[in-house]
Amino acid sequence: MKRSKRFEALAARPVNQDGFVVEWPEVGLIAMGSPNDPVPSIKVVNGKVVELDGKKREEFDFIDQFIADYAIDANIAEKAMAMDSLAIAKMLVDINVSRDEVVKVARGLTPAKLVDVFDKMNVVEMMMAVQKMRARKIPSNQCHVTNLQDNPVQIAAEAAEAALRGFDEMETTVGVVRYAPFNALSLQVGGQVGRGGVLIQCALEEATELLLGMRGITAYAETISVYGTENVFVDGDDTPWSKGFLASAYASRGLKMRFTSGTGSEVQMGYAEGKSMLYLEIRCILITKGAGVQGLQNGSISCIGVPGAVPSGIRAVLAENLCTTMLDLEVASGNDQTFSHSDMRRTARLLMQMLPGTDFITSGYSATPNYDNMFAGSNVDAEDFDDFNIIQRDLKVDGGLRPVSEAEVIAVRNKAAKALQVVFRELGFPAITDEEVEAATYAHGSKDMPPRNVVEDLKAAEEMMNRGITGIDIVKALAKNGFADIAQNVLNMLKQRISGDYLHTSSILDKDFNVVSAVNCCNDYAGPGTGYRISKERWDEIQNISQAIKPSDFDV
Repeated sequence: MKRSKRFEALAARPVNQDGFVVEWPEVGLIAMGSPNDPVPSIKVVNGKVVELDGKKREEFDFIDQFIADYAIDANIAEKAMAMDSLAIAKMLVDINVSRDEVVKVARGLTPAKLVDVFDKMNVVEMMMAVQKMRARKIPSNQCHVTNLQDNPVQIAAEAAEAALRGFDEMETTVGVVRYAPFNALSLQVGGQVGRGGVLIQCALEEATELLLGMRGITAYAETISVYGTENVFVDGDDTPWSKGFLASAYASRGLKMRFTSGTGSEVQMGYAEGKSMLYLEIRCILITKGAGVQGLQNGSISCIGVPGAVPSGIRAVLAENLCTTMLDLEVASGNDQTFSHSDMRRTARLLMQMLPGTDFITSGYSATPNYDNMFAGSNVDAEDFDDFNIIQRDLKVDGGLRPVSEAEVIAVRNKAAKALQVVFRELGFPAITDEEVEAATYAHGSKDMPPRNVVEDLKAAEEMMNRGITGIDIVKALAKNGFADIAQNVLNMLKQRISGDYLHTSSILDKDFNVVSAVNCCNDYAGPGTGYRISKERWDEIQNISQAIKPSDFDV
């Protein structure tokens, strides 16, 4: 058949490299409204939930039981469930209904009822609701700092630049597991060069992650995954109770932590039970609430390709973020793993959270080029910094980042590399050469870095753990070698572990190490002129991109 040249051109567009599938409810390939989703219901007897979404208590699986016993307020459940779903949806977008009123109702809602509420809303209405329901008044952002070689010098430099650009949290992971102590150490040092108060984590298996936190090398964790079906939980050798116990282990050591979940994980693991992705995800959110954890990293996360392939999938991702805020939890709202070859789709997915603002708009903006991202690539990376800043400027919206000059970036990257150089020398680790410092100062990615002796690095990283090196050793090494300001920043981070103030919902630290959270900076949006508004100082910062022509550029 003779082809239309228009359709040939369209077929060559990047979006047509993406994968798509028609709804297939039997295997869970449906974003919202599966015919197999339960009908909302609740029954409470003597203060105990004995029926949940059509199941009697004797039929509960362990997720139903956990939600019934710990996540639903039995005192208000029957009254809340009797409300019309459309009326609750209208409460979410009504500026005359306060956030607190919605949160009180949400405490009594079941997973199926919450799905029914969101099914009544379009994405614009959901975005309006997120603007009101976000826990912390001020939006923020988180980034990934990784590289293909697990090069510690590059990690320190990238962390310093990321902190300078405005990220309040940063996360690393490894290509080689045994490199983890060096990655965490490098991220801690570099992050505190860019500005004081940046929270860092190293995403690993849970025992090592907790140990690094207890030693004061990291400050928070979020890779404690929960799932929406019992089979997937069992497959991971876990239960909601074991995850709750792990959460208390982190909190008892002064470590901030949140759970991770996301639409599509159960489909990807083959145990969706024919339910919709959103229904299963809302079960995860209620598990998080019931465990007493301060927040959740969700927004499909590493499974984004699954909801991205079905109709209304990106809408369901926004709904899961909104549900998290309704349940009064901190939300790190995804936008991390890449899911599309289309720049238009990537941006559309980002704007769902960027425009209304969330506690962390991305839970992993890649601070490196995506070829270096060990989390399988991000929806936005280091090559998108200018685009992101200009979108903030175009729309007068605060996405948590700031424009920076080339000179500023070079300076902080150099200082971070030199600071790590002295820490390595002081602690007896393999030397960081001046050549490596110079390369990290100007590098775009690991392709610009000289190779290190990986065998020696791995031996030293293992020795670091065996010697029991802690955050105090980092402080001493920096202070002894001319980096007193960075030493003080690291020490201030360790002090936070004693006070525990940043264990409150949606906590971040400002540059002076003051805790900013849903407790002391709660979201009070109630329509135009209320809630978070960009200050003159912040607007001046957002506007000040180097690409803009200025009157002073002309001789007049």
